[in-house]
Amino acid sequence: MAVNLAPPDPSQLHPVAGVELGVAMAGVKKPDRKDLMVMRLAPGTTIAGVFTRNRYCAAPVLLAKRHLGAAKGVRALVVNTGNANAGTGADGERRALRVCEALAAALGCGVEQVLPFSTGVIMEPLPHERLVAGLPAALADLRGDNWRSAAEAIMTTDTVPKARSAHLQVGGRKVTVTGIAKGAAMIEK
Repeated sequence: MAVNLAPPDPSQLHPVAGVELGVAMAGVKKPDRKDLMVMRLAPGTTIAGVFTRNRYCAAPVLLAKRHLGAAKGVRALVVNTGNANAGTGADGERRALRVCEALAAALGCGVEQVLPFSTGVIMEPLPHERLVAGLPAALADLRGDNWRSAAEAIMTTDTVPKARSAHLQVGGRKVTVTGIAKGAAMIEK
């Protein structure tokens, strides 16, 4: 349970130039729940990743690492909740790749320019058909000020969406930093 953590005020979450977020209800695990988020990045955006060193990585981790290493500029992240696509082997990688392919086709970019992320229940096949079917709604929802909704769409057992934003001066230039996070437990009830 969150302690002294209030839900973020959407008016306090500042847009970041070149970043748009869209969410949808794809029905991954529960109906009428935001469970799919797309983050579209403007061409020329620089991105880095930090990944687990565990040798038993989930399918989206393996695919995201490969895509990040091969990409000539990442254009999108696709995140689902309700299913971690972990412990699913080669089939899980194929399913994650199908989602990346569908998003790449919709955005007109290379499949390696899409990074997949999944959170939720382990050892269950990713319902990639539902995610692919939800992509048009997520893309139609793309907005620069959609941070609160995106934070809600990546929640698993969280009780409160987590997001913060700040304006900073870096090298004499005003910079906006906005981020979302998830995580409250690692046990499925």
